[in-house]
Amino acid sequence: MKDEKRITRRDFIRTAAVTGGALAVSCLIPTVKGEGISSFLKEELFAKKRKTATVYMSKHITPQDLIRLYEVLDRPVSGKVGVKISTGEPGGHNYLKPELIGDLVHKVNGTIIECNTAYGGERSTTESHLKAAKDHGFTAIADVDIMDAEGEIRLPVKGGKHLTEDIVGRHYANYDFTLVLSHFKGHAMGGFGGAVKNISIGIASANGKRLIHSAGTSTTSWGNPLQDDFLESMAEAAKAVADYCGDNILYINVMNNLSVDCDCDSDPEEPQMGDIGILASLDPVALDQACVDMVYNSPDEGRSHLIERIESRHGIHMLEHGEAIGLGTRKYDLIDLEN
Repeated sequence: MKDEKRITRRDFIRTAAVTGGALAVSCLIPTVKGEGISSFLKEELFAKKRKTATVYMSKHITPQDLIRLYEVLDRPVSGKVGVKISTGEPGGHNYLKPELIGDLVHKVNGTIIECNTAYGGERSTTESHLKAAKDHGFTAIADVDIMDAEGEIRLPVKGGKHLTEDIVGRHYANYDFTLVLSHFKGHAMGGFGGAVKNISIGIASANGKRLIHSAGTSTTSWGNPLQDDFLESMAEAAKAVADYCGDNILYINVMNNLSVDCDCDSDPEEPQMGDIGILASLDPVALDQACVDMVYNSPDEGRSHLIERIESRHGIHMLEHGEAIGLGTRKYDLIDLEN
């Protein structure tokens, strides 16, 4: 063949362009005599494929679309299912409403799972937390389990800088599968909250929450850690939960009511940008990264309010550290179910 030439690994030229967090790779692959694509090129391509997660999206925020996104992940729940949500602080309104999530919770025969808070709000005791869940309509659609009502258990953290263990509610051991259903929005301390926060701070007991907030130094005080150390601790606690669950976990983020404040705020600021949609993935880092990118790429002029909150808290570092310790990848392919 006239144009045929030998190539080495160093001759393999790749160009990559990142658009909205998703990695697109184009390869210039010369023909190798008698082989087509050589084995090392196949290895490079397959490795790249393995490091890219899939995120699915619907622009519609309805009970039917929640179920559709659950089904497209093709990871059916099994056994006793915990549906991890935030029940929302009394006085606030910035949480996922029972009328939105109820059909999905019923479909998976799930129990809503939560843990008590580590601050002086109205969900710091099991009794007050269950009352908040009832007042917000969650006990009408499912059983609600405050998982640290009877103590806590410890999950090992592999490869952490700050945490060697994550302290979670004792009842978490009773569940075979976790459906992580998160309201993506801003957060006063973390910059934003999504899937990673929901399985770190959210599944941690009150003592575990203090351990994360203090970057591994205390279960009695939030301490005064560096911001990046706190963010890294959230990623490390999330990895403990993900490792514990293995394949028995999936993640859905709802991007509505995009306030700069969290569901844990009893008086959150009103959103300054419009709703975006529902996103779902088997990778929590990719899912949260896609949501962050959706905010940045939104044509809505009000996005600057939420972007300022994310950047002022260096929120993206939680995902950077999550990727570094193997919780997931920030590279993703986004599949819009409407296209």
